[in-house]
Amino acid sequence: MANSVQFATRDAVDFVIIGSGSAGGILAKELSTAGFDVVVLEQGPYRRAADFSHDELSVVVREELRGGGQDVHAQTFRQHEHETAVMPARSPVRYARGVGGSSVHFTANFWRFRELDFKERSLLGPIAGTNFADWPISYADLEPYYTKVDWEIGVSGAPGPFDAPRSKPFPMPPMPIKSSGVLLERAGRALGLHPQVEPLAILSQPLNGRAGCISCGYCMYFGCEVGAKSSTLAAMIPLAEASGHCEIRPESVVIRIDTDAAGRATQVVYLDKDGKEQAQMAKAVVLSANGAESARLLLMSASPQHPDGLANSSGFVGRNLMHNAHAGGMGVFEQPLNDYKGVQVTRIIHDFYATDEKRGFYGGGGIDARPLFSATPILHAQIAMPPDVPSWGAQWKEAIAHNFTRQMAIVGSTTSLALDSNNITLDPVSKDAWGRPAIRETYYDHPDDLAVAAFLQDRAMELFDAAGAVKSWRFPVEPTTGGEHLLGTCRMGDDAATSVVDRNHRSHDVPNLFICDGSSFVTSGRGQPTMTIMALAFRAADQIKAAAAAGNI
Repeated sequence: MANSVQFATRDAVDFVIIGSGSAGGILAKELSTAGFDVVVLEQGPYRRAADFSHDELSVVVREELRGGGQDVHAQTFRQHEHETAVMPARSPVRYARGVGGSSVHFTANFWRFRELDFKERSLLGPIAGTNFADWPISYADLEPYYTKVDWEIGVSGAPGPFDAPRSKPFPMPPMPIKSSGVLLERAGRALGLHPQVEPLAILSQPLNGRAGCISCGYCMYFGCEVGAKSSTLAAMIPLAEASGHCEIRPESVVIRIDTDAAGRATQVVYLDKDGKEQAQMAKAVVLSANGAESARLLLMSASPQHPDGLANSSGFVGRNLMHNAHAGGMGVFEQPLNDYKGVQVTRIIHDFYATDEKRGFYGGGGIDARPLFSATPILHAQIAMPPDVPSWGAQWKEAIAHNFTRQMAIVGSTTSLALDSNNITLDPVSKDAWGRPAIRETYYDHPDDLAVAAFLQDRAMELFDAAGAVKSWRFPVEPTTGGEHLLGTCRMGDDAATSVVDRNHRSHDVPNLFICDGSSFVTSGRGQPTMTIMALAFRAADQIKAAAAAGNI
């Protein structure tokens, strides 16, 4: 039963969790089912499965799940710090607003990191001009929690030839292969590569009381109306509320975390759905708002004790933003593929995952095949047409009608290097609808990031040729102007001078403040971070529970 418990704002609950997405939803479930009283503050609405639709105009164009876009959540962007940031038409940092966060509208590609992702600095050495570093934890530390994600969140799949070791098999078989998967598999094998099943946070069969996928085709950007996509909204929030110890407060826009004279967090100040200022007292605070929102809130919580922002004695809050670059192309085939049906991705290639010094640059990634925009005709018509097709008129209409069932994409997802110059700060002029300083993103890819994107794009075009595409084309590899993956802005580390939280996600500066979301990342991984965010959240919950039991919070 939703919100079966309500807590008074002036009574200190055990934990206030800010954000209910991939990390916050898991932390809410883990802490509340352990008997702790938890209030979750979520800036977006509480949508149920029945509230989701396939309305492309509302969801894609009007950005319904992202809260209405720039008209409401003003954001600014610049490539370099000497420039004045401008407000682009599309939000540069993109995420869903609502209970479940971006786990509601993600594509649900679900790679584990490998052992090398946690220790690349040791393996490769320093990279000049970057904050390239090892994680303070290893794959072995996180593996049990990856397994918890598999079984408690719900992941379908099968092991691949390059996967890291796993302690337990997948709980469900893979999703059925699609035309794009068949073509990628055939082409990859013809080129001597090793295509494998794509793990997905989508149920191929019923699990944990949830229904299996109905293959509607509306995964990317859309919510799942049957709950088969493994969002925290579907998998975790119901369990948290059923515990009787968790209250979800939607439409609660957090504006500040207050601390006392001893430097401890005491309350979280927010605006309720009527715009009235409220403050929930707490014994401890868990910040899981995402890599952009978490950094903004800490900077907004500056005080005489914390003049540069809360938890920011290192100066690392907001720095090291990593997006994961993406590059690829489109191909049209003679026969219909009907790839708009079903999940987005069913096969991937990880032969180029690791850095190869012979390439002359850092980085690697994965390659997958997908319809990309084929399930959404509006986007297909707008941006997925060949460059030699006019943008209007009879030829444009003919191309849409012909290509819609015959077209697919091959996409490379890559690493991003951590740089001081790529960051989230407070815009000094622009404000959002609640009067908060706009999120200002400064971002320009390291040359290696663009090089690995171009490298993977070249491999994609080779795969199109091997697959027999009658026509293929590529998109320009250009500097990133925003993205959905918001990583690195409150990185974890053992050294308080170069990180924001310790290996257990506790702030170095504020002992009862924990930060766990994509901001905790030290390196970016290879383009699919959500499973690692969720595994980190399960691990953080165990560490927080143990600390609380020991009286150490």
